[in-house]
Amino acid sequence: MATDALLWAYIALVFLVGLACLASAWPRALKAALVLATVGLYFYAEHALDDVWGRPSRAALPERFVLLAAVIEEPSKTKPGALFVWVNALENGKPLAEPRAYRLPYTKDLHSLLNEGLKKVRQGVSQMGTAEPKRGPKGFSWLRPGSDEQEVKIRDLPVPQLPEK
Repeated sequence: MATDALLWAYIALVFLVGLACLASAWPRALKAALVLATVGLYFYAEHALDDVWGRPSRAALPERFVLLAAVIEEPSKTKPGALFVWVNALENGKPLAEPRAYRLPYTKDLHSLLNEGLKKVRQGVSQMGTAEPKRGPKGFSWLRPGSDEQEVKIRDLPVPQLPEK
C-alpha cells in the first residue's frame, strides 16, 4: 500500500539524518536544525497527505454546513465506531464549490441527530448544520486538528425568499 511505502521512505530519511548527525563534522546547530526539519516534515506530510488521499478529514466540521450524506459505523467489541459525514460548507450564505467528508467520533446523540437529518434529506428537505466547539484545547490536543468535541445541531435549511415583483 502507499501508506506502507511512505512509512518506509520516512524511516529511510530518519536513518540518513541519523547517519549525517553521527558521522559528519557539521556544527551542532546545523545538526539540530536538520533533526527539527525532519520532525516538522513528518507533521506537515501527515497533514497534507490526509487531504490528498481523499480520506475523511478528522478536522473540525465547518461552523455552518449543508448535510449531504452520512454513513454510521456503530461501535462493536473490536471497533470504536465512527460517523462519516459528507457536507458542503456555507460561507456568506452560499455553499462552497466542493463538498468534504469528515470523520466524527461515535456518540448516540449524534447518531440519532444524523438519522433524523438523513430522513429529511431523503424526503427532499435540505438540512443545514452548525458546529461549535464544546470546550477548549487541553494537553497536546492542539497537535491533532479536530480533536476537540463539537456540539452539532441540524435543522431544516430555510427556503430562499424570492424578491417581490
